[in-house]
Amino acid sequence: MHCLNLKLVADFNSLSLPSRLNSSTVRDFGLRLTRVVACSTSGHGSGSIEGSSRSSFGSRTETYALLKKQLEVAAKSEDYKEAARLRDSLKLFEEEEPVLHLRRLLKEAIVDERFEDAAKYRDELKEIAPHFFLKCSSDATTMGIRVQVRSVYVEGRSQPSKGLYFFAYRIRITNNSDRPVQLLTRHWIISDANGKVENVHGIGVIGEQPVLLPNTSFEYSSACPLSTPSGKMEGDFEMKHIDNVDAPSFNVAIAPFSVSTFGDGTDAI
Repeated sequence: MHCLNLKLVADFNSLSLPSRLNSSTVRDFGLRLTRVVACSTSGHGSGSIEGSSRSSFGSRTETYALLKKQLEVAAKSEDYKEAARLRDSLKLFEEEEPVLHLRRLLKEAIVDERFEDAAKYRDELKEIAPHFFLKCSSDATTMGIRVQVRSVYVEGRSQPSKGLYFFAYRIRITNNSDRPVQLLTRHWIISDANGKVENVHGIGVIGEQPVLLPNTSFEYSSACPLSTPSGKMEGDFEMKHIDNVDAPSFNVAIAPFSVSTFGDGTDAI
């Protein structure tokens, strides 16, 4: 598993990004990769999923995404016959894909108030897709420092047949305290769907150690490729109050969030 530190230069007014990015979307948003810094050791995961199975799952996730996109287009163009065909194809696909099938069963059980069944489906989902119930965003505040994160799947940079899934994420750090702080280091804990965990440490972010005055924010974008279609990221920033040279540093939490080709898995529940 490798985690890249990519400086994405763009004019983002918020953390609200598309749930998936392809090559054309990247161009539309004016994303320009200007710096690549490796921030982890090399090595390949040796999870329990064999290469052929992983590639097969990658192909299925791409097929599912394509069907959903085609359904949107057909509905918007009022081609209802094609939309109905695509809807039926999606239903069939969801029946054959364990995660999607369990998600549908869970949703139906909740609607019908069959809560014992819902609990069973929830536990099965947690077993086969441990990161499913995490959102692709998180928000946490430590000592007045707020960290907001939003992740997206970058379809145009991914190669599922080769076990490469590329995810971008945007972070906004806001100093809601009454003291100036400086970000010193970063620490990421990255988990893939096979249960492999990697700790990544580095100085600053995107080559900077930004100073945040009270009531100011700092935003940056980065990216992380995984060998599985989903995973989890969390971590912390080491910071220090700069109005007192003797002040000890402290850690600001980055709450857990999901990186997933399916986006926010709980949206459909």
